[in-house]
Amino acid sequence: MKVFKTAGRLLFVITAFFLTLSFSNKTMAQQKNQMVRLAKIRVDPVQLNEYTVALKKQMTTAVRVEPGVLTYYAVADKNDPSHITILEIYADTAAYKLHIETPHFKHYKETVKNMVKSLELVDVTLIDAASKPGM
Repeated sequence: MKVFKTAGRLLFVITAFFLTLSFSNKTMAQQKNQMVRLAKIRVDPVQLNEYTVALKKQMTTAVRVEPGVLTYYAVADKNDPSHITILEIYADTAAYKLHIETPHFKHYKETVKNMVKSLELVDVTLIDAASKPGM
């Protein structure tokens, strides 16, 4: 009986190992296809509040309705809040191309066209990501 328990535990550990390895490889493959971009935006300081409202609406809508929009993080420079950087992560380039054709994105671009003083788009490679569970 003890042999069966030990064999069962060993089988469980081996199965768990291979499942973990499988999910890990799948995640790594997905990350390789992702499109990761930084948008560096300089906003007219007088219109910063209006810009922030439009940005938040666009971001939440995109993440909610577009499966290919994975992540948005928008941050403002503490010394100059009109300098905003957005980290955007898309499932792949096709998801990004679909995103910029959506009505909510086009509405955002039209709304902020006179608020944005400069825009620099920087494509980057995700080296790795770490976060607390549930974050």
